[in-house]
Amino acid sequence: MGRSRRTIPEELLLLALDPATGTTAQPQSLDLGLAGAQLVELALAGRIAPDGDRIAVVVPRPTGDPTLDCALELLRRRGAPVRAVHWIGGPRLGLRQTYLSHLERCGMVQAVPGQMCGVLPTTRYQATETAISREIRSRLDSAIRTGVPPDPRTAALAALAHAVGLGKHLYPGNEGRSSRSRLRDLIRHDPMGGLVAHAVMDVQNGAAAQPRRNPAPAGRQATAARTAPEAARGVPMQPRRGSMARVVAH
Repeated sequence: MGRSRRTIPEELLLLALDPATGTTAQPQSLDLGLAGAQLVELALAGRIAPDGDRIAVVVPRPTGDPTLDCALELLRRRGAPVRAVHWIGGPRLGLRQTYLSHLERCGMVQAVPGQMCGVLPTTRYQATETAISREIRSRLDSAIRTGVPPDPRTAALAALAHAVGLGKHLYPGNEGRSSRSRLRDLIRHDPMGGLVAHAVMDVQNGAAAQPRRNPAPAGRQATAARTAPEAARGVPMQPRRGSMARVVAH
């Protein structure tokens, strides 16, 4: 993959940067969105493909982008397709800072050190290549205004922007309500972007389901039914003889 084209994670981050404050809008959901944007970029590069609600590696060859290739290698090591919601909901410590540092090295943002409450050191990021940010925003505005189906990259970017809650940041107030609605509707124009965007929203809503457990035998179900009212009343349950408590690490 050549570096002449900006990646979707980079564009999503530039959209989220507030030019007035130098901070990113929706920081917590943005972290999920960046992980999802990596999946979309890898799919556009032909390295992964959707398999139902899962992501499968189809070409493990590196893209040339170190951050994307790290994600690709992690997916490859799974050995089997992974649910998008589980991948996006996994730990992604430092991903936003990784991309901010990359944008700084590329000269697209400038780090501005400061202090919070006059004591705690902070770093804000100001966009230096404002023409790039305007071009990204213009693509979204055009897709919203014209109703013409956008290209896959713009459609995926719009889907992720909606999923992480950037609609109110990009199109605030009552006057932006119709634009936010049309931004949401763009999610249907790119299957991979739609899959990832819905996974981002599912993680935020706590719908990242845990692996299914085998149903308990009838005897255990009956015991659970008898003890449930006691547990609800706060009555302590007595352990069965010969049983041993097990601690499960999550």
